[in-house]
Amino acid sequence: MAGYDLPRRLVAEALGIAFLLAGVVGSGIMGERLADGNVAIALLGNTIATGAILAVLILVFGPISGAHFNPAVTVSFAVQRALPWREAPFYIAVQVAAGLVGVICAHLMFGEPVLSLSSTARTGAPQWLGEFVATIIGCLRAAPQAVPHAVRLFITSGYWFTSSTSFANPAVTIARSFTDTFSGIAPAHMPAFLVAQFVGAIAATLVFRWLLRSAAAEAAEAPSPQPAE
Repeated sequence: MAGYDLPRRLVAEALGIAFLLAGVVGSGIMGERLADGNVAIALLGNTIATGAILAVLILVFGPISGAHFNPAVTVSFAVQRALPWREAPFYIAVQVAAGLVGVICAHLMFGEPVLSLSSTARTGAPQWLGEFVATIIGCLRAAPQAVPHAVRLFITSGYWFTSSTSFANPAVTIARSFTDTFSGIAPAHMPAFLVAQFVGAIAATLVFRWLLRSAAAEAAEAPSPQPAE
């Protein structure tokens, strides 16, 4: 992100999450239309497309904005002081707005209504736990070069091993409440997902801050022993 001013970083975030939502929603529509009622096949198509486009978007926009594409990630970066808190609201606002643009784009490509509230029920403690588990942050500081592939592979697997199909992103969750297609979530069920996602992000951030903290760093911050009098 070094060397890029805030407007350029915000545009990178907007483009990235708009393409991400177009990929998520568009592949859901295509998968459902081609699967002839087989939900597993539709989900498989949705999974592959989402994982693939996510890796590309992180590789393209990561050097500019950090490729958050996710308010939970932005909050995590701010907690870690990798992003100034004063910039976090701008990132989050852009992510939410551009996510809706991506949904609109997918709808227009497939001849769906521009926006439509979802009727898909996604609720209950098992799915909330799935969202908590799915919202992962910890890779960046440990191995930054692996982030595009680590995130892609985690989300791809999360579609299948979590009960919620791994939304793991408040902006994505909000946007998907405005599509009454395969990938949607009913607006009434959205708030609980958002809470689980933010709680999961903060928990992951705190755990990995401790886990990746070196002994040398801890020693440097430890109080010096006082000489005996």
